[in-house]
Amino acid sequence: MIRKAFVAGQFYPGDEERLRRTIDEMSGPPVTPKKAIAIISPHAGYAYSGPVAGAVFSSTIVPGTVVILGPGHGEIGSLFAIQSLGGWLTPLGESPIEADLASGIRKRCALVVEDAQAHLWEHSLEVQLPFIQYHRKDAAIVPICVSHDAGYRQLETLGRALAEAIRDSSRETLIVASTDMSHYVSQKSAEKKDRLAIRKVLDLDPAGLFETVTEERISMCGYQPTAAALVAAIGLGASGAELVRYQTSGETTGDYAQVVGYAGIRVF
Repeated sequence: MIRKAFVAGQFYPGDEERLRRTIDEMSGPPVTPKKAIAIISPHAGYAYSGPVAGAVFSSTIVPGTVVILGPGHGEIGSLFAIQSLGGWLTPLGESPIEADLASGIRKRCALVVEDAQAHLWEHSLEVQLPFIQYHRKDAAIVPICVSHDAGYRQLETLGRALAEAIRDSSRETLIVASTDMSHYVSQKSAEKKDRLAIRKVLDLDPAGLFETVTEERISMCGYQPTAAALVAAIGLGASGAELVRYQTSGETTGDYAQVVGYAGIRVF
């Protein structure tokens, strides 16, 4: 199955030339990219979160295989929905799915269900793809949509399965966790609450991230895929993380009374 772009022309430009120019502008000053095990990247419209996504992707070497974990903003019918065959289209071209790695993940985690339909209208994974394609045209992907019903033990199971499958595949692989931070709160509140969640990511503490977001009621929509990505990264030998960039929608709209926060983090 070839998944067509659903939010092209809405969240990001719908034609190749404009999209390339937009990503180039949002990548910021040239930097020397470094290897990473995982990155955390936002998924709002590029006008709002693009500079954060651009900064974290341009600071990272994108290898030939990328696993994308994103939250399901609607019901998806399973805890973890994967598409194992076919490819995904954007205005920059088609990215094939790495079928062998997808199969390896499914074999190691019974909670991962084949469900291409769950991805058709979900934007959280799609908006990462043009950045991946821009930096690595030939990258293959494994898309996994994570339900908001997933508990920490289930996320831990997924993360460990990801680490095992990636390690056994011998493919150089980057994990991308797609998430925005606080939603529709004041700038002051967003910065305060987001700092708590970001601290747990930087400490490589997935259980602490899950607990902090739930106890502090932080409206971080992708904390579950982020927790799973952290578990996987630790299993693959992660030793540290750095905050590449943080900002809110207020920097685009000028409205600081109700903002959405965005963080770009590199785990190495």
